[in-house]
Amino acid sequence: MNLTEKLGVVRGTGQLNPDRRCVGDTTAIPRLGIPSICFQDGPAGLRLVKNVTGFPAGINAAATFSRRLIRARGQAIGEEFRGKGVHVFLGPAMDIMRNPKAGRAWESFGPDPYLNGEGAYETIIGVQSVGVQACAKHFIANNQEHWRYGYTSDIDDRTLHEIYFYPFLRSIEADVASVMCAYNRFNETSACHNAGLLGSNGLLRMNGFNGYVVSDWGATHDAASDNANAGLDMEQPGDYIVVVFGGLESAIKSGSVSTDRLNQMVARILAPWYHLGQDSDYPPVNFDAQKSDGSGPRNLHVNVRTDAHTNLVREIASASAVLLKNNRTTTTNTPSGTTIRGLPLVQSMIKTIAVVGQDAKIPNLNCNDLNECNDGTMSIGWGSGSNSLQFIIPPITAITSFVGSSATLTSSLSNNLDDGVNAAKAKDVAFVFVNAMSGELGFYDVVVGNMGDRNDLNLWWSGGSLVEQVAAVCNNTIVIVHSVGPVYMPWSAHPNVTAIIYAGAPGEQTGPSIVDVLYGKYNPSGRLPFSIADDEAAYETSIVYNSLGFPTIQYKEKLLLDYRYMDGQNITPRFEFGFGLSYTTFSYSGLSIASSGDDLRLIKFTVTNTGVFAGYEKPQLYLAYPSSAGEPKRVLRGFEEVELDVGASSSVSFTLSRRDMSVWDTPSQAYVRPTGTFTVYVGASIRDVRLTDTIVI
Repeated sequence: MNLTEKLGVVRGTGQLNPDRRCVGDTTAIPRLGIPSICFQDGPAGLRLVKNVTGFPAGINAAATFSRRLIRARGQAIGEEFRGKGVHVFLGPAMDIMRNPKAGRAWESFGPDPYLNGEGAYETIIGVQSVGVQACAKHFIANNQEHWRYGYTSDIDDRTLHEIYFYPFLRSIEADVASVMCAYNRFNETSACHNAGLLGSNGLLRMNGFNGYVVSDWGATHDAASDNANAGLDMEQPGDYIVVVFGGLESAIKSGSVSTDRLNQMVARILAPWYHLGQDSDYPPVNFDAQKSDGSGPRNLHVNVRTDAHTNLVREIASASAVLLKNNRTTTTNTPSGTTIRGLPLVQSMIKTIAVVGQDAKIPNLNCNDLNECNDGTMSIGWGSGSNSLQFIIPPITAITSFVGSSATLTSSLSNNLDDGVNAAKAKDVAFVFVNAMSGELGFYDVVVGNMGDRNDLNLWWSGGSLVEQVAAVCNNTIVIVHSVGPVYMPWSAHPNVTAIIYAGAPGEQTGPSIVDVLYGKYNPSGRLPFSIADDEAAYETSIVYNSLGFPTIQYKEKLLLDYRYMDGQNITPRFEFGFGLSYTTFSYSGLSIASSGDDLRLIKFTVTNTGVFAGYEKPQLYLAYPSSAGEPKRVLRGFEEVELDVGASSSVSFTLSRRDMSVWDTPSQAYVRPTGTFTVYVGASIRDVRLTDTIVI
């Protein structure tokens, strides 16, 4: 390859370039049969493209606590990217939810590093199984949107390894093709110009990463030679904010960047293209992201949707619905006969229904390309992590279709309090749909007064007041929350609120999936991937909104995020990490721990369905270290998915590896397993422990 060809591989051709078709492209080399490499958003399905599926967000994938579904989601996303000719899936995101208001945290898998790591691993395995490159992002400590283009995340070495790097380590173990470096600085140095992160002796390479590092779009803040020599392999997009690698040619010719380094950059970029078989029978790009409405001759209208994908989205949306409250009671001898309050609903017993809240209606399908609207049902957040709403089925449509003529349905599809009350009075059941949204800051866009990160943890559009006032007139009020993260729920104890479903950001099948849960076709099995507290102070962290210039953010909480902090401070959240009810009940018994050599511990126990509905249980393993280790009180180290018919039992096993039982030791720069007594907790959430035992090392 000549110099011009090499330079064309390592830098984008310009997102605003009318000749490009993807959100990121490189320059093709026709004589060598190398196409322009196409990069496309995003973590929850193709953005800016028609005839694709809108998948559930990462936070919903995490809420399934199901490796099976997370991997299947990754594979289905990969199939659609491949079908559209995209080489690189810009995901998964694995930005730890350091603070629950963080604007893009819903793209990732929550505040726990283990759950994030497993979510990243399974997604990458799924995506790359069909020959599409995954791009793990955003490296590293990209945890808020305000000031994102230059704030510095200052983190000690142990916290870095045990919290923020851990999901990337699991990505490397999944053979991820690429990693995207972040906008922010890390320990005072720009992430894309940080040899300690990207260099040959940096964090990625020393842990076995063999792919390439690409900049976030416009995240190069330094000279071409500085970025290239620090370990950046590709700059994207190449035409706005800053174009650093435009100066790479002169840096090569002056010797400030060696030819060997340029060759290494090109080799790292092309290797995954060959490694995943993209050099043979790969579909050409068949869309035009610059014409997201589907117009123009370069949009070929290839339909990559399948029934299998639609069914999977519906299943994940149902499986990620977290049943937070369910006061199910049966009342006889009422004017209408026998009635049931709570869930699941029995269709023949429900004669009058109210659907209340603007979150139940169709969203604005004419919103901009970043989905910066919240005037209908919230299926996804806004920004480059949003996805297609082309085929969305809102709750009101699905409920109306399902109910048919079996009941009289009244709706108030706004958050007007008086209208909601009038609709709900004297009804057998009132469904109240409420939401809270967040997204990417982008170019300092504001959505209903929120700049990416949420301003607070309140429901939007006075949702809490809507719930309270409807509950005052309907003794069977069922609340469905669509949200990007935790929200305040002071109304959850109201006696007329008989059930609460936290449905998150469930994707295009939001309506059918919630009907499946409400009427018992799907027994809810979702688990909270974060804690829901009554006070933001319970999370110990904050978003830096106001600053004189780019702020320095000290991660003083270290290892104590979310449930780890609450657990240590004896703070009882309203709903804890890992919590989720079912329509049935499960018992745990027979815990045993066996050694397999010096490195592995095999934990076995039995789960039995003791209720009256078939369903899934999601057992979780939490580990307490010897006190000398300096770890949080308990940390997640395993989860499983168990499907059981009524009365059935199943043996469940967890394996604890040496690394699972180790802590990061800064002096030796290694994971070290402490000696002493470890306590194993097995149960249904961090606070619902069913079985315990100890391991002595």
